[in-house]
Amino acid sequence: MRQILCAAILGPSLAVADPFDVSRLARADVIVVGEVHDNAAHHVFQAEIIRAVSPAAIVMEMLTPEEAGIVADPFTRDGVDLAEVLAWDRSGWPPFDMYAPVFEALGDAQLYGGEVERSVAQSTFAEGAAAAFDGIASGAATSERFGLNQPLPENEQAVREALQLDAHCGMLPPEMLPPFVEAQRLRDAVLASSTLMAFEAHGGPIVVITGNGHARTDWGIPAVLAVAAPDLRVMSIGQIEGGETSAPFDIVIETMGVDRPDPCVGFEN
Repeated sequence: MRQILCAAILGPSLAVADPFDVSRLARADVIVVGEVHDNAAHHVFQAEIIRAVSPAAIVMEMLTPEEAGIVADPFTRDGVDLAEVLAWDRSGWPPFDMYAPVFEALGDAQLYGGEVERSVAQSTFAEGAAAAFDGIASGAATSERFGLNQPLPENEQAVREALQLDAHCGMLPPEMLPPFVEAQRLRDAVLASSTLMAFEAHGGPIVVITGNGHARTDWGIPAVLAVAAPDLRVMSIGQIEGGETSAPFDIVIETMGVDRPDPCVGFEN
C-alpha cells in the first residue's frame, strides 16, 4: 500500500495537507469511506482509496443490487453509457460527473449495491425496520442478526430524532420522527448486509462508498457489522467539511465545503 498525497488530489478543498498513509488500512477487512454527497472532492478521495487498497469487492449506497449488476457488465463501464443506462439524472443523487471517479476506479473488483428502494424505505413508516428488512432479505440475513429487532437506547433514539428534525429543517411533526429513524436503521442494515455478503463471497478488503451518516462508528454500518459479524475488522473514514464533527469515525479527513443553496428555503414556502 502507498501514501495518498491528499493535497495533490483534493487541491484547495483539502484543509489537512498531510499525506494520507493507506497502510493505516492494511489490517481492515472492511473500509467504509464516507462522503458529503455533493462534494466532488470526496469522490476523488474515495477513488484513490479504491486504487490504493485494490479491494476484492465494492459496495455502493447509490446502487441497487440490480443496478450493480448492470455496472458489472463491461459494456456499461463507459461513463456516458453508464449514466444513461442507470437513468442517473432521475436517481436523486448528485450529477453523475461527481461519481465518475469512483466508477472509473472500480477495476476488477466485484460490485454490490446497497441502496434501499424508496417504496421499501417508506414501508418502515407502517411496519418498522425489522419487518421491512425481513421482507427483502435473502439467505441467512435476518433482522435479528443485524440488531433491528432491538429498540434503540432512549438517549440514542432522542439524538437520532433530533438529527432527523434538523435534516428536515425543523418541519417534521413529532410523530414522524421515529419512522424516519427506522428508515435510517433499515438503510444501515441493508448496507451492512451487502457488505457482509461481499466479504463472505470474496474475502477482503471490502470498500464501502456511502454517506457520512452511514459511516459513523456509533450506529452506522460499522456498528451494525459489530453485531452481525463481530470478528470483522472494520475501519471508517469520515470526510467532513471544515471544523469539528460530533459524529465518530476511525479516521477523519477535513475538507472545505462547497457552495450550495439553502436546503431549507423550500420548507419555508
